[in-house]
Amino acid sequence: MSKTKGLGKGFDSLVPVGSSIDIVSTTKHDKIQHIAIKNIKANQSQPRENFDAKELAQLAQSIKEQGILQPIIVSQDEQNMYTIIAGERRWRAAEQVNLKTVPVIVKDVTELQSLEFSILENVQRADLNALELAKSIQRLHIDYQQSYEDIAKRLGKAYTTIVNTMRLLQLPADMQKSLQDGDITEGHARALLSLAKHPLKQKILYKELLKNKLSVRQAEVRAQSLKGNKISKVAAEQVKKTNKTVPLLTKKYGVPVAISGNTKQGRIIIRYSSNDEYKRLIKQLQD
Repeated sequence: MSKTKGLGKGFDSLVPVGSSIDIVSTTKHDKIQHIAIKNIKANQSQPRENFDAKELAQLAQSIKEQGILQPIIVSQDEQNMYTIIAGERRWRAAEQVNLKTVPVIVKDVTELQSLEFSILENVQRADLNALELAKSIQRLHIDYQQSYEDIAKRLGKAYTTIVNTMRLLQLPADMQKSLQDGDITEGHARALLSLAKHPLKQKILYKELLKNKLSVRQAEVRAQSLKGNKISKVAAEQVKKTNKTVPLLTKKYGVPVAISGNTKQGRIIIRYSSNDEYKRLIKQLQD
C-alpha cells in the first residue's frame, strides 16, 4: 500500500468528526437494499482477526429468530461484488443460518476510505482485542503517517494509552499469539513487557503464566522477583533451546509455531489459517 499523508479527505463525509459510528447506517438519505449473501465478501484489510465462535453462534441464533436489525455497510466494486465496510460479524452469522440475502447500505467510497473506516469502526466500537488495537494503531501511524497524538485524539483515548498499547508489539511472536488467543491477558502482557530487557527471564515468566495460570497481580510480583534473581543454568539452557527451535520449525512449516513447557514435557502448537494450509501441513507432517 502506498503511503498517504493523513486520513483521506473524504473520510469525514463517511463519519463526520465527533459523530457516532452508528450514523453510517442510519442516515435518512441512505437506501437499504437486499443483496445476495454470495455476492458479499469480507474486507481483506479488516483489522479484527478473531471472531469468538460462541458469540457468533449466539448472534446467528438471534438473526435466525429476528433477522438482521442493522444493515451491513458495503462498497461495490467493478465486478459487482460488495466488500464489507462494517458488519462482518452479522454477515458471518447470517451465513451460519443460511440466509440467502442480507440488508445492506451501499456506500460510494474509495478503497482507501473503506480501509480507514474499517480500522476506526472497529476501534471505536471496542471490538478489537489489545493486540488487534495495537496493530491498527501501527497501521494508522505507518501507512497513513498519523502521529500518536493525532491517533489518540481521533480515537478519544489518552496519549499514554496509545503508546502503552503499541508496546505490546514488542513482545515475542509466541507471546503475542497467546495474547491474541486469550491464553494471557493484557495485564499479563504488561508484566512480560517489564522484563523486555531480560529475554530469558521473560521467557521463564511466560511459561509460568501458561502452566500455573497466575493472576495479573501474581505475574507482576513474579516479574519483580525475576528482575532481582539470577537464572539457573538449566533454566537458561531450556529457554535458549526453545528460542532456537521455534524459528526453525516456523521456517520449515511456513506457519506460526509456538512451544510451551520444557524439554521433558510440553506442547508444540502449529497454527494454520485456511483449509489449503491445513491440507499442506497434514501432508508435510505425514511425509
